[in-house]
Amino acid sequence: MRVSLSTMRNKTDRDDARGVARMMRLAWYRAVHVKNIEMQKMRSLLANRKLLKRKLIDIENHIRGTLRACGLMVGAVGRGGYEARVRELIEHGDPVFTMMIEAMLEVRRAIFEGYERLHKVLLQVVQHDAICRRLMTVPGVGLVAALSFKVGVDGPLRFARSRTLGAHFGLTPRGHQSGTSIDYEGRITKQGDVAVREALCEAAASLLLRVRKWSALRAWGPRIAKRSSMLCAIVAVARKLAGILHRMWVGETDFHVGFGAKATQRLRLKPAK
Repeated sequence: MRVSLSTMRNKTDRDDARGVARMMRLAWYRAVHVKNIEMQKMRSLLANRKLLKRKLIDIENHIRGTLRACGLMVGAVGRGGYEARVRELIEHGDPVFTMMIEAMLEVRRAIFEGYERLHKVLLQVVQHDAICRRLMTVPGVGLVAALSFKVGVDGPLRFARSRTLGAHFGLTPRGHQSGTSIDYEGRITKQGDVAVREALCEAAASLLLRVRKWSALRAWGPRIAKRSSMLCAIVAVARKLAGILHRMWVGETDFHVGFGAKATQRLRLKPAK
């Protein structure tokens, strides 16, 4: 809209109104779905939790870098024992340096307490939500992915086909075609809700790289990685996950691992006892 209005000779309110009216007549713009107030609250919960988690990681990494400059290595330590490990390193250090690190630890402690409170709220919400619990039966889909998908979709009946969920969240490749000689697919569109797309990609990566239990979806991803790359396989599995989660939501069914062609053949060739 901004580019279209900039082509006019004069910049006035009347010309802007005329330009907007002309663009609306072309039907390039559609009505935007407004989520209900409960979904907006859940979206705020996820966003606030993610913000605190990001700031917590930034402060911890900053403290690690400051200590490393003085030859002090924190090493591999859990989040619960992080502060005790840092205080152990600065116990006999310079007073000014110790005061500086303690100030950062106080800020980290406050952020960590707020993050824990929001995480407990998230656990309670998912625990009392039957839809999220059903979506979590898919391997790799956790609390954040299930609630993010529910908030992003809002109402499953808005989509007539489950296959369109991948395009709705920007997980389908861009098409570029001109004439008869140019026709190729580019990178994914990255349209729609960024938080849902990130959650789906994280769930797909967890399914391919961490989950060991066999499933048809788990076996389909590595075949794509062999002929392209693991990143392409993660995006493809995330796109398929969106359709599967939507179909589970509409059909009110849990996830089934399914059987591929090779697994079915092995079952047939297995000798009877």
